[in-house]
Amino acid sequence: MGVVNVTPDSFSDGGRWFDRDRAIAHGLELRAQGADLLDVGGESTRPGAPRVDEDEERRRVLPVVHALAAEGAVVSVDTTRPGVARAAVEAGASVVNDVSGGLADAGMRSVVAETGVVYVAMHWRGHADVMDALADYDDVVTDVRDELARRLDELLAAGVRLDQVVLDPGLGFAKPGRDNWPLLANLDVLAGLGRPLLVGASRKRFLGHLLAGPDGEPAPPDARDLATAAVSALCAAAGAWCVRVHDVPGSADAVRVGAAWLAARRDRPDDAPHDDGHSDGHDDEHGDRNDEQHDEGQGGRRG
Repeated sequence: MGVVNVTPDSFSDGGRWFDRDRAIAHGLELRAQGADLLDVGGESTRPGAPRVDEDEERRRVLPVVHALAAEGAVVSVDTTRPGVARAAVEAGASVVNDVSGGLADAGMRSVVAETGVVYVAMHWRGHADVMDALADYDDVVTDVRDELARRLDELLAAGVRLDQVVLDPGLGFAKPGRDNWPLLANLDVLAGLGRPLLVGASRKRFLGHLLAGPDGEPAPPDARDLATAAVSALCAAAGAWCVRVHDVPGSADAVRVGAAWLAARRDRPDDAPHDDGHSDGHDDEHGDRNDEQHDEGQGGRRG
């Protein structure tokens, strides 16, 4: 999923695609680079970002959604507002990506049920201007799983079909620091809810802190793409349905690697023999020599 931010204040690109024509051109470029979906958003969700009014959000996203859909792109609209979602679907969007999972406006559930589109429900606790104050977890993996389970129940109760729903752990949303890593390392727990997972780690703050320089200054957003690609590969290997990224080429390749890894693991029969490293004397001799060289190279780090 390639990100098309039609905003003047995105944390990742600083408004480079705020102009309508540039946003459309950028979306088509992302598709050419390998994006399967294009996620068009008109309201920044960076930490501390103020809200924009609905008319302005419509003005930003609808022409871009319409133009990209007319070119044959599969388009997602990134919005928490039912009115914007409905209008975007009418303009050609086939996915609604709601960072609030329906909590910002419960009317979103009926829009999704009525339109029948794919709906991405993200883990969320509050809008961008307050979310960092809401990062209080007993166990982040269990808490996020349980809260997503409640969002799923609410959607089904509102008439949304189970096969419409994709879940998103909401990396960086009310999770400003280390809470993101346990979620990535335990995607299988979230997948236990029985729905596909979308993961949006691209250029997030926790990657910036991981890549901080000697002075402790976090790496800037555009220096986080290689780390994003690494996360994309790991998510694909863990069976994630989709990764949402700003830089498509690196993550497109990374996803192919992760998918091949996962396929190879699934294809190996459970009763396949395991190599014990001692197939014959020739291998033993070279194996011993290699072990000795490895020991020497590792020095004091062994043990």
